[in-house]
Amino acid sequence: MKVGGGVFYGALRATSFLLSLRRHTTLRAFSCSSFPGESIVSPRAKKGLFPLAIPLARNSSDAVIALLRWPTAPPGMEMPVVEVRKHGVWLLAKTVDQYINRILVEEDADISSEGNADLFHAAADAGDNLYEKGDYAKSQILDLDVYLLKKVGLFPDVLERKVMLHLQKGDHVSALVTGEFYTKKKHFPGFARPFAFNAEVMLKIGRKLEAKDAARGALKSPWWTLGCRYQAWAAQIISLFHFIVLCCVFSSFLEFILLRLESYPGCCSDSTMGG
Repeated sequence: MKVGGGVFYGALRATSFLLSLRRHTTLRAFSCSSFPGESIVSPRAKKGLFPLAIPLARNSSDAVIALLRWPTAPPGMEMPVVEVRKHGVWLLAKTVDQYINRILVEEDADISSEGNADLFHAAADAGDNLYEKGDYAKSQILDLDVYLLKKVGLFPDVLERKVMLHLQKGDHVSALVTGEFYTKKKHFPGFARPFAFNAEVMLKIGRKLEAKDAARGALKSPWWTLGCRYQAWAAQIISLFHFIVLCCVFSSFLEFILLRLESYPGCCSDSTMGG
């Protein structure tokens, strides 16, 4: 089966990279959100874990790096790499290859890093078509985030960082354009995070109506993909007009209840994650 085969291949490739890296060097934290720095986890060790996650590793913050196996995978997101948190999941990369390539690029770009040859030896053991050492310097692209977006792929934290930098500079137009790009359905289908973040941005610059629209978009996706605790986000974004938003999103109260239950990890496992 296509899905089963994809899951097996992705888990095998990711685990191969992590195991090779463990043999070559000591794992440590990378800027790619949560590169595993402590222990490799068996894909079968799913007790108490978010039910759609296939665990790969556990980092020093006790967060689990995992593959997300969708019930119905969106195109291009068949098996993304996520960090499992108490409130849900955070998207690290759309594919295993993107995840590995980002780690390699960031390590290669870090001029203070010593002995990163071990990392590239581990990558060589993991398979072909991965980033080659020195390509970042050859590109002559000075901004690492720009290189990642152009050469590796789109990453939520990178796009959010660009938006926040625009806001810090007072460039609201660029922030809005980047935020709108972030929410395009083709980029991160099935994830609520782009819309949740965009709602926060809209609220910061005083665009309450647009913030309401973005909040509506976020609530159409599983709430465990918000990238933050629902309660905190709702209090900030939709507390004043949550009834209007929910009425626009859901055609009936029953539909709302059913979708809320489906989106809440605690209803289908003994996981400790909150909504």
